[in-house]
Amino acid sequence: MIERIRFYFVVFVLGIITALLIPVQWLALKFNLGISRKIPMIWHKIATSLVGIRIRVTGNIPTKRPMMIVSNHISWMDIPVLGSVMELSFIAKSEVNEMPGANLLSRLQRTIYVVRDEKRKAGQQAQEITQRMLDGDAVVLFGEGTTHDGNRIGTFKSALLGAAQFALKEEAVESVLIQPVSIAYTKLHGMPMGRYTRAKAAWYGDMTLGGHAVNIIMQGAWDVEVIFGDPIVFDENSNRRQVTKDIQRQVRDNFLNTLHVRANDIVKAD
Repeated sequence: MIERIRFYFVVFVLGIITALLIPVQWLALKFNLGISRKIPMIWHKIATSLVGIRIRVTGNIPTKRPMMIVSNHISWMDIPVLGSVMELSFIAKSEVNEMPGANLLSRLQRTIYVVRDEKRKAGQQAQEITQRMLDGDAVVLFGEGTTHDGNRIGTFKSALLGAAQFALKEEAVESVLIQPVSIAYTKLHGMPMGRYTRAKAAWYGDMTLGGHAVNIIMQGAWDVEVIFGDPIVFDENSNRRQVTKDIQRQVRDNFLNTLHVRANDIVKAD
């Protein structure tokens, strides 16, 4: 009963806030106002607070531009989690633009949609991402290209760094900062999560977005760690495949180390 009341309260309040911010963001985008980057961050902060997601950030948030953030991907929650930490633009697969509700919010977030497995569009998509980075946006891509069960890191795809390589063709760009970021869901209601409970936070396989969102909101009280690793300078001398491996290693190591440390919290408390 309490969980149901909580769900309706969160949906009601967030619905009102969203309805108020949508026209403001629409106008900000239409007239290319700088606040168009700030409004999504405000929305994400409110959303994560209402849902009950407590975020702990480790490491330094970079300010250098142009910059691309490469992260692991566990759930749709990764987006409001990262979006509440700093001003961002996300790279998402084109299917997101076909999801009712999610497509509207992602457009207002200034999401860049990419069509997978269509090489003829790769150059155009890389050019759009490059322009965003040159305009000062911190662009986020999820290195695995899909979500996982919250217990492991999948293989990162080197092709996704093509936009960084494309950016180096611009005369004003000597390098692009690649920032590895690890996301780990560590606690539920203050208790360390194990392999089974971490999977509850994950959105993967044939799970529906709506059903998973309902469960997340009704559960509430999630703890998530966001770890900023050591930034990597990507320039004309960089090897894309090697850089991808270096990013994946950082993301994986920080992810696993965080899960190990948080899992031991309850032991230390005893």
